Amino acid sequence: MEEVKAFVDEYEIDTIIFDDELSPAQLRNIERFFEKKILDRNNLILDIFASRAQTAAAKTQVELAQYQYLLPRLTRMWTHLDRQKGGGIGLRGPGETQIETDKRIIGQKIALLKEKLEKIDKQKAVQRSNRGKAVRVALVGYTNVGKSTIMNKLSKSEVFAENKLFATLDTTVRKVVIYNLPFLLSDTVGFIRKLPHQLVDSFKSTLDEVREADLLLHVVDIAHPNFEDHVNVVNSTLAEIGAADKPTIMVFNKIDQYNFREEDEFDFTGNTKQNFSLDALKKTWMAKNEKSLFISAINKENFEEFKKVTYEEVKQIHTQRFPYNDFLFSHYEAE
Repeated sequence: MEEVKAFVDEYEIDTIIFDDELSPAQLRNIERFFEKKILDRNNLILDIFASRAQTAAAKTQVELAQYQYLLPRLTRMWTHLDRQKGGGIGLRGPGETQIETDKRIIGQKIALLKEKLEKIDKQKAVQRSNRGKAVRVALVGYTNVGKSTIMNKLSKSEVFAENKLFATLDTTVRKVVIYNLPFLLSDTVGFIRKLPHQLVDSFKSTLDEVREADLLLHVVDIAHPNFEDHVNVVNSTLAEIGAADKPTIMVFNKIDQYNFREEDEFDFTGNTKQNFSLDALKKTWMAKNEKSLFISAINKENFEEFKKVTYEEVKQIHTQRFPYNDFLFSHYEAE
């Protein structure tokens, strides 16, 4: 703490961010020690979500998560109204009363927002039920891996896509037709390491799209140095929401940005992922899954192969659901 304080003072830093969740007591003590603005990981992620939320549903989900995060940390905001030290009549400050009042107000807000979200969840459930028995495919993956770009290329729509964290907060569903086969494709919120549990609870309706999907397209940013960690994070999140056993196609995106460097003969640190060419990477654990694809969504590189594999998987689910359509597919493919 002393070392960090010296660094903060030397470079005149105003805000300190911790890459972990801090308890209310930790937050209060650290803030008192540094006398600077302190943010923990959850607070930062909630701030980013708040700046990205566009629709009423997303704003409600983020607001609920923010209030749930704020409630146990409320006391530090009223240190100037704490009880005065010492005993005796007339020496009790208004601090506790103010805190309790604020806790009641926030508690009421949380209850109202939960009611509002229940109505939104029911509306979303009705929308999902109205889609009938159409095959549902969901794009899942770490944040900023190119899910929305793939959605735009497949559906020829204009879903907001940008190179930044959590560009998508609302689930977008589009009808897609590959060759002669229609299905529903949903673009979901990106996962992240140590996702705050408040957000998992708040974004239940968004994650329901993943739970109810027939097929998952697990998109991975292969150009990111930690893409294997991202794969593990997504797999653990899918397990947490009960969607780990669904049929999945691994889509390794952004091959156009993959940087390969030859290993230096004087470098004794050993091979890193950047020492492997793309062809060499394809022969590692990724090749064990026959449903692994390497594409560049933005340049449409290997996109026809991606569409063909997706078509085959969707067709298999579709013919199991509608066996009388099997003749139509075989007739179309023969042509």
